[in-house]
Amino acid sequence: MDEKIQLNIIGLTAGHSQRNSYTLILGEEEGLLKLPIVIGSYEAQSIALVIEGLSPQRPLTHDLMFETMVKFGIEIKEVVIDNLKEGVFYAKLITVQNGVEHAIDSRTSDAIALALRAKCEIYTYKNILNDAGVEYENQEGDLDEPSHIAEEKVKPPEANSLSAMTVDQLNKELEKAIQVEDYDRAAIVRDEINTRS
Repeated sequence: MDEKIQLNIIGLTAGHSQRNSYTLILGEEEGLLKLPIVIGSYEAQSIALVIEGLSPQRPLTHDLMFETMVKFGIEIKEVVIDNLKEGVFYAKLITVQNGVEHAIDSRTSDAIALALRAKCEIYTYKNILNDAGVEYENQEGDLDEPSHIAEEKVKPPEANSLSAMTVDQLNKELEKAIQVEDYDRAAIVRDEINTRS
């Protein structure tokens, strides 16, 4: 079997060429290769909420699934991106229940959303990373996008109006966005709050 490589989440960017899609960028623990994976907007939202430390008003599907697994004593041990066919990544959740290990097929985006909730490692195999991995143009560790998926990043128009708000107003705006489950807006407001601290 090929060597297993641990991956970390490097970034999540909007504006990929496919409409309503995002690019999740995973990077190897030790090395320069990054794995860009195109995911849907719902999965991107679910992943971004955990990264940003935001709690939705009601549980999302991934929260529900994770909590159900916890209640039934199923531990997510790790996630493995184990295949790449015609540009599509495939993954497995490696779970343990009552001492018995199971491998469950999953979409990569769902597996990563659950891995973040379970705080478990994400892996792929060296051959997949070599086939689909790209190197960043900037090797200093900054989060520039790989050159073949880079697109112009424009600050959302609403971000300009947020810059005029006080931190108190921003916190109220954040609460309002979470209440109406507008997580895209919530992430933008949280980014603005973070720039003030």
